[in-house]
Amino acid sequence: MDQLKVPDAPGRGGGEAPAKECPECHAVIAAGYARCPECGYEFPPPERQRHDAKAATAGVLSDQVTHTEYEVRDVRYSVHTKRDAPPDAPQSMRVEYFIGKFTSVSEWVCFEHTGYARWKAEQWWRRRWPDPVPDTAERAVETAQAGGVAWTRKIVVRTVAGEKYDRVVGYTFGPMPEPVPIEEA
Repeated sequence: MDQLKVPDAPGRGGGEAPAKECPECHAVIAAGYARCPECGYEFPPPERQRHDAKAATAGVLSDQVTHTEYEVRDVRYSVHTKRDAPPDAPQSMRVEYFIGKFTSVSEWVCFEHTGYARWKAEQWWRRRWPDPVPDTAERAVETAQAGGVAWTRKIVVRTVAGEKYDRVVGYTFGPMPEPVPIEEA
């Protein structure tokens, strides 16, 4: 087990200790008190925070790989500029697949890049739309947002223990959209 992630121990920071105010005498006391040391007021017991009691499925050994299929609830397309990139740097299209109410998985499609990244973008596009592959991330986003690519119904996400990011490695699509003829002016 070489990939366990243990959070830092609480209380080791340099901030202020948690405190609360007594509603009877208005004394500010440590948050851990159940009874006010000044006036004896009994604080009600704290409500337990409920959470989904579901264990993580990520591996704990560095060579463990898991593949999980998710139904896609929604897809968001946006133009992405790498942080601290110069103004003339190539942009990419960020594709965010929503697989839960507040959970998403993203991938970046590199239409403005060259070499392998561009080749991967071309493959990504041709699986979803028969027309020519866009040259810019902005054009790809416009087409995708207008419904010009096949709807992604499901994705398969690859998780490798010890790696920071998951990777989308499989897709199930809805029907391919019908090509729209370009009207001449």
